[in-house]
Amino acid sequence: MSLQRFNSIRFFYYIFKLFRHTELNQIMEEKLPEPLSAKNKSSFAYLTIRDRLPVILSKVADTVYRKKTAVKDIHGEDATEELKFIAGCISKLRNELQTDKAVIPLRDNAPDTEIWNSSIAELAKKEGEEPKWFKSPWLYVECYMYRRIQEAMGQCNILHNLDPFEEQKKKAFTDSEEASEVLLHYLRGITEKAATASEEDKMEYFREFLQIALWGNRCDLSISASQENSQTESILDQLHHLEPNILINETSHVQQCLKSSMNSQIIDIVLDNAGFELVTDLCLAEILIVCGWASSIRMHGKAIPWFVSDVTRSDFDWSLDSLSNSSKPSMAYFGDLWKQRLTNKSWNFSAENFWTTPYDFAEMKTHAPDLYESFKDTKIIFFKGDLNYRKLVGDLNWEPTTSFEVALRGFHPAPLCALRTCKADLIAGLEKGQKDEVEKKDKKWMLDGNWSVISFCGKSNQ
Repeated sequence: MSLQRFNSIRFFYYIFKLFRHTELNQIMEEKLPEPLSAKNKSSFAYLTIRDRLPVILSKVADTVYRKKTAVKDIHGEDATEELKFIAGCISKLRNELQTDKAVIPLRDNAPDTEIWNSSIAELAKKEGEEPKWFKSPWLYVECYMYRRIQEAMGQCNILHNLDPFEEQKKKAFTDSEEASEVLLHYLRGITEKAATASEEDKMEYFREFLQIALWGNRCDLSISASQENSQTESILDQLHHLEPNILINETSHVQQCLKSSMNSQIIDIVLDNAGFELVTDLCLAEILIVCGWASSIRMHGKAIPWFVSDVTRSDFDWSLDSLSNSSKPSMAYFGDLWKQRLTNKSWNFSAENFWTTPYDFAEMKTHAPDLYESFKDTKIIFFKGDLNYRKLVGDLNWEPTTSFEVALRGFHPAPLCALRTCKADLIAGLEKGQKDEVEKKDKKWMLDGNWSVISFCGKSNQ
């Protein structure tokens, strides 16, 4: 490359970075966009709080009721009284939601109780009145609902570890077994070739499994209001058809990050749903290991049951056990292998409390500084799913052409990539006119999970 061309490239890169920096400063100097809220009756937030959340709460109450006989047989009569207590709490919560009552402080003794109660007081001060379901930020009250569900369990002596979504998550996994076996059989063939594959071939493997993990995010039990939402067809047969629906595809930037000469061989994956999506995430983790881009994968799940199908430690362990004990050969093979990875520490699973606090990720540095600092030794962080995306961009009503980096509002512990199928009416990083173009094809494109983004931010605060 000539010196003149090199200097030209440097000049244009400088102008690009200056533009991005100016755009960010303008956003921060002006008032940030309003949070999404059910105040807007034409929004998905309103439909969620009015329709979807009451259905989820009814499903929880029904699940608790159906456990009565089994719980009595195992734990005795005292446990059935606790089930009645839980059902009463859920019924009260549903009434509060549907009648737009004020959000009330938590009463259990969990490690995050004071965090939540302080945040309620802060929100009340900010809004000038007590937070309410149909008026306060959607992301806040939706997270609060799941924390209140957990509060009901947390006040029990016998059933304090009850997961009211456990049966649904296990069914989602078992109903997807055929699709999982097909996928894992394919992965096994790829891993056997990886050692001698060219760099170009390895990058193609990564591109394919990145998209597999991306579209695995469609299997979300909270978006279907706890109704069945399993993967019953081979995802491999769908990739070519789905690729045009990736609205933002920054795979090439992710690949450049993987190939970078930085010393770190650690990669983080912030997980979303259990079931088939978790299987696709584990496949991506395996590709990152066998192709040599990572020696260690750190996976992050939820400390408590969350948004119906989010992965907890119990879900993670149960899934690996189910794979290992499967009669299907490829499922059993990878179940055993992935247990070994946990044993030899090439894989790690953790469930930090921060993921289920009221805070979005721009607040991590303040409220979870140790977690924020831990990301500084990673090559890249993959954030899976719609909820993680909403917390990345603050669930604010961004203009769709606002850059992803700007929408992160300073959250740059390391290079990061968001893999998200769209299930909420917000997005950042679209090209001018792209929103109108996709709306002509699909009026529900922001909500139906048929469109997606692979959004990358290479900036870090290291």
